[in-house]
Amino acid sequence: MRIKKTHLLALPIAWSLGACSSIYMPNVPATPMFREQGEVYLAAHSNIKGNISGNAGVAVGKHVAVIANGSYIDSGGESSNELFRQQSVEGAIGYFTKIGKEKRQVFEVYGGYGVGSSTEVDRRATTTGMQPVETRDMDFDKIFVQVNYSSTRKQKLNLFGKKRELNYGTAIRASRVGMRSFTINNVDSPKEEAFFIEPLFFTRLELHKGLQLQYTNGFNFNVVDNDYLKAGNAVFTLGVTYNFGGRKK
Repeated sequence: MRIKKTHLLALPIAWSLGACSSIYMPNVPATPMFREQGEVYLAAHSNIKGNISGNAGVAVGKHVAVIANGSYIDSGGESSNELFRQQSVEGAIGYFTKIGKEKRQVFEVYGGYGVGSSTEVDRRATTTGMQPVETRDMDFDKIFVQVNYSSTRKQKLNLFGKKRELNYGTAIRASRVGMRSFTINNVDSPKEEAFFIEPLFFTRLELHKGLQLQYTNGFNFNVVDNDYLKAGNAVFTLGVTYNFGGRKK
């Protein structure tokens, strides 16, 4: 059987998305795409795997903004062989500007810090129900740099009898994530450090003035070979964003 080059190129991505689970899962980063000083951004995202993220931001200056993210993940049910829980918070400050001849594109860059904790439990079925085999607990912190870019479609989309704005964008984040503590079955274990590259893509459809429906998909790569703190968890969420305020020129 002949194997096409495109199939070979897809193998690393497929492996990264289907590899053994990691004790870290990326959240949905804030992508406010600010245009004016005084603008406020709120967002909420979730998926069927129990990944919930919330974002907020304010354009505090003509080109300066602050953002904050919070996430909670609770995946695995009563009959699942693996349980995973994670919570994290982070904040950042950055720069934003409109670009392009018609100013339909927005560019942002942020630098920030975050903290969080994760618990991962491997289980097996017994005559008395699901029993834990190994429990891994981690406290971590992160330092990250994030670049956002978005573009608004010139022609609006005619949907449900109304012309609606459509925009799309990319966020690329480089994160250093380090374990502050790590235990396996309550026994201290060697800590690990990771350097993730996290590309993310989003599409937004206007529902009402300032309110948009957002679909997000992304994944991560780790440049360090780790046993537990590694890449492999993808992000696919559906959410809403709301931008309001701002000083229009």
